[in-house]
Amino acid sequence: MKDLHELPKLRDSLSYLYIEHAIIERQDFSVEVIQETGRTHVPAANLCVLMLGPGTSITHAAVKILADNGCTILWGGEEMTRFYAAGVGETRRAYHVLKQAESFADATKHEEVVRRMYMSRFGYELEHGLSLQQIRGMEGVRIKKAYQIASQKYNIPWEGRRYDRNNWEKGDSINRTLSTANALLNSICHAAIVSGGYSPALGFIHSGHQLSFVFDIADLYKVDITIPMAFQITAMHPENPELFIRPALREHMHAVKLLDRILPDIDALFELNNEQIRIREEGKMTGLYEPLWEGVMNETEEEL
Repeated sequence: MKDLHELPKLRDSLSYLYIEHAIIERQDFSVEVIQETGRTHVPAANLCVLMLGPGTSITHAAVKILADNGCTILWGGEEMTRFYAAGVGETRRAYHVLKQAESFADATKHEEVVRRMYMSRFGYELEHGLSLQQIRGMEGVRIKKAYQIASQKYNIPWEGRRYDRNNWEKGDSINRTLSTANALLNSICHAAIVSGGYSPALGFIHSGHQLSFVFDIADLYKVDITIPMAFQITAMHPENPELFIRPALREHMHAVKLLDRILPDIDALFELNNEQIRIREEGKMTGLYEPLWEGVMNETEEEL
């Protein structure tokens, strides 16, 4: 790659692709997926996240071409109910992570980012004088209402966000589908964050986890994307909705142009100007491997 400007922007990528029981090899500037049903070529530059399920083998050359093109690779368990590790790409410049770290370390700026995150969720300017505890209470009410509205609209019984990390089948269909949908959303936000040169670990609402900022950003979209989609798919496919949520959610993310929104939304949290955004768009480079979340998703204060 001679010119990093040749790399496609995140918003032009396919959100994600899940593959199991296959061999994945490099074929020129694409990867070739070899299965019993045939061979499929996937352009490496047009893929945001590659999710590898059981029974997959991937060559070193395939990993390299994907990493060179900024594609996040996830290794997971059956039906992606567990995530084991990920390989990610990063930008060449450190400006955005330094801006994030500055906002994280300064108490006043940290609180300002938190308030912008909640304002983004609510969609309107918050009243002056509200404490963070009061804002979090408002968010809890908003989330509860979102669950109730989706439950009534799709006629799905709802008894709260409940699941057992050690016993996947113990949860009811809607909770399993929500967990699957949120895990997919987390992976897309993770890819966007490292694509933009930010740190997944420096969270503002969440803390203490190497993906805290991923959970922060994913929470911006759950009410609009994963909650209604999970209830809709559970109503349409009550027998096994977890299998149908993945392709449906991918199509929905494309329809609402989620990949167009994530990085501008993050930029707005740190009040970046156009020149600073241009720096981010200059390109990506390969990064390191790092462990990913062990469970399907991280529960937050919203899961009431």
